[in-house]
Amino acid sequence: QVQLVESGGGLVQPGGSLRLSCAASGSIFSVYSMGWFRQAPGKQREWVAAVSSGGSTDYADSVKGRFTISRDNVKKTVYLQMNNLKPEDTAVYYCNRIRFGSGAYDGLGSWGQGTQVTVSS
Repeated sequence: QVQLVESGGGLVQPGGSLRLSCAASGSIFSVYSMGWFRQAPGKQREWVAAVSSGGSTDYADSVKGRFTISRDNVKKTVYLQMNNLKPEDTAVYYCNRIRFGSGAYDGLGSWGQGTQVTVSS
């Protein structure tokens, strides 16, 4: 069991950057692989990035080279550094526990409220 709270979203111009945070509580965070997901209006939720308990990472093709996922097990926090943002990155971003390396990532726990990222000029 884990409770997750996403933060750091906002309104940015194309080409800008944001750093999202996912703070965990009520769990032994270090044993979990974690992922970031996003959902745009009228579309299904899609996987964005993943990090294993050991620090290995995986990215969706749409964000590879622009986004970086990382984790701080002391702070029990997962981060998503988003650079060179594009309008198509606009979505609500969520984090969740995952099974790392499946190639078809989905959240294992309940979904939180997420944090809104809007990329627009």
